[in-house]
Formats: sequence, structure tokens, C-alpha cells
Amino acid sequence: MAFKRFKSLSVAVFSLFLVLLSGSAMANEGEGAEGKFDPGKEMLDHIADAHEFHFFTIKHEGGHDFHATLPLPVLLYSPQRGFDFFMSSKFHHGTEVHNGYKLVEHDIVPVKEDGSVDESVKVYDFSLTKNVVQMFLALLVLVLILTQMAKKYKSGQGLTSAPRGLQNAIEPVILFIRDDVAKPNLHHKTEKFLPYLLTLFFFILINNLFGLLPGSANVTGNIAFTAVLGFISLVVILFSSNAHFWGHIFWYPGVPVGVKFLMLPVELMGVFTKPFALIIRLFANMTAGHIIILSFVSLIFIFTEMTKTAGIAFTPVSIAFAVFIYMIEILVAFIQAFIFTNLTAVFISQAIGDHHFEEDPHH
Repeated sequence: MAFKRFKSLSVAVFSLFLVLLSGSAMANEGEGAEGKFDPGKEMLDHIADAHEFHFFTIKHEGGHDFHATLPLPVLLYSPQRGFDFFMSSKFHHGTEVHNGYKLVEHDIVPVKEDGSVDESVKVYDFSLTKNVVQMFLALLVLVLILTQMAKKYKSGQGLTSAPRGLQNAIEPVILFIRDDVAKPNLHHKTEKFLPYLLTLFFFILINNLFGLLPGSANVTGNIAFTAVLGFISLVVILFSSNAHFWGHIFWYPGVPVGVKFLMLPVELMGVFTKPFALIIRLFANMTAGHIIILSFVSLIFIFTEMTKTAGIAFTPVSIAFAVFIYMIEILVAFIQAFIFTNLTAVFISQAIGDHHFEEDPHH
């Protein structure tokens, strides 16, 4: 009992630390043109991709601010200027021009000698942004965890003896995906698609959890990331389909001919709307959670701009709600990974379903 209380207290303190750290970054950065806090701009900046990991900023009266950042490599190609490779720190957080390029918001644009945008120069940005770097880190963590578990099973641990360590946490999840997601939908094809479903679940889950760390990237809140996952699922679904599946799409059996022509565009559109729903659901849910947390933190600075007393008085309330939503977001990270994986299994099942009979009035 004492250990559970200590663990709950540790989670609460850690969550409070995350909120306060995020809040300090917002307090120092989120100012508009007149020095007022701009919550909308600040929220979009925190969920957008960038060329560096920014943790917090400490402002000094002399104007020499301290930025706690981790710069990332910048790789640019321009048909007019050729290749350029340097670190994003050369931009000095968007205040300086380097090699004829400048960082405007989160985009790198070519500029002339006077600092104005050079419209005649085309630039292709192949930089390692924080979304890309964090995705690679998540992939590395995924490979390390699963390969280490595979080595333990090969040595007999977990087979001839009880699982230990990380196996105790990962094995129930693997069994859950196999027994409650894959088998009920895919039946005898479970072993064929289980590796893909497990990879999908853990990859999304790790990226979801990484996105909750302060200063990290919200990878699963990026529509490009979810679009690639949805496209891969669409490819798997289409390559798993059979003649019965397409027969039910183009010439639905058991209905009048006139109705078949009405159902054809609907059924054909459904092939593409299913992965599209996967894309939007994951993107919207992970983005919404971050925006809600940042909204509660922003209220502290909005009330502070009214009166300092109101800001101090509302701070405990704002932090309490932010921590509460943060804890829910940890649960949502697991739920969204499960939903994406489960619906993918359902859609694959529909493509490979066993058609023992066609629809008729006797069934």
C-alpha cells in the first residue's frame, strides 16, 4: 500500500514538473508583437515541427536570452545554389541569416543580401526535423525492446521459466493483441498478420508516449505521419483482398440491379474512407490532447495579464486541470494505439473474409 501511494505521488509530482516546465517555456516565448501573450500562436508553435528541440528560454534584461535547445542538422538543396549542410544553431533562433537562408517561423526560406525573401530561388528541405529525429528514436527503442525480448525467449526465459523484468510488462500486451485483436478478426490468418499488427501498435504507442515529454515532438499529431501509417494499412488491406471482396464492391450480390449501381460508388469510396478515418482519428486525438493541456497552462498567463493576483490565484486550478488531462493523455496514448491496430485488423478481415455463402433471403 505504501509503495502504491509513493508511486502515485511520484507520478503526480512528475506530471506537475512537466506542466511547469512547459509553462516556463510558454511564459518566456509566447509574446505577440506588443509583448502580450498570444496563446493561439504559442499552441501552434508547440505542436508544429521544428529544426531544433526547444526546452525553455530565460530572458535577460540585456537582451542576451538563454535558449535551452538541441540543434538539428539542416540539409538543403536548391537548383540555383546547390547543396547546403549545417546545424540549425547557425540561424540563432531565426535572428540571423546563414548562407543566404533564414529561418522564418518553422520554415527555411532563401533571402537576398538585404534580408528580403528571394522568390527566384527554389529550395528543397531534406533536414532532420525534430519529428523525424524523434520518430527514429522511437523506432530504435522499439527494435531494442523487441530484439531483447526475442533473445530472452530464445534462451528459454519465459518458456521454461517465468518471464522477468520487461517481459512481465510487454508479454501481456503481445498476448492481448494476439488473442483479442488478431484472432477474433483474422482467425487462421493470425500468424501472417500478427507481426505487422504488433509493430503498428508498439510504434504508435512509443511515439504517443514520447510526445508527452516536455520539449519533445508531437509526432503522432502530425498529419503526414498518420497519413503514411494509413497508406501502409491501405496497401496491406488491398494486397490481402480477394475476388469475393471486390465482387461485393463492384456488384453487390443479393440486391436489385438498380440498387447495385447506387451502391457501387458508395462501396468503392468506402475502400479509401476506412484508412482515411484511421489517419484523421489518430491525428485529431493526439493533437487535441496537447492543445487542451496547453490551453489550461495558457490560462495562467492570460489571467496574469489582467492582474497578478488573478494569475497567482488561478495557477493551482490551472495546474490541477492540466495534470488531470495529462494523466488522461497517458491513457489516450494506449487507447489510440489499440484503436488504430484493432480497426486495421477489422479492415484486413473484411478484405480476406471467408465467403461461405452469398446473401440470400434464407440466411
